[in-house]
Amino acid sequence: MYIVSLTYTASLDRIDDALPAHRDYLNAQFAAGHFVAAGPKVPRDGGVILASNMERARLDAILAADPFAGLGLATYAVTEFKATRLAPNLNLPRAEAS
Repeated sequence: MYIVSLTYTASLDRIDDALPAHRDYLNAQFAAGHFVAAGPKVPRDGGVILASNMERARLDAILAADPFAGLGLATYAVTEFKATRLAPNLNLPRAEAS
């Protein structure tokens, strides 16, 4: 799994203008099973995405498709971790075969 930390590099006005496209992107990634959780940081200087287990190159390609990335509105820091404990009813996709 991955923790993706976004840091905004533009004004909140520009972020808000791109937010509908970013939300559409998030919805598509949730529907595909790539993302598990997402939301803004507090204070609102970026966001956090919890991504499911996949090849890192695939995650990088998925993140590059985010409108925030394409418009140069955010930077992304990715931390990989092995989830050894999960909440009892949390169903996460397994790693894709390479």
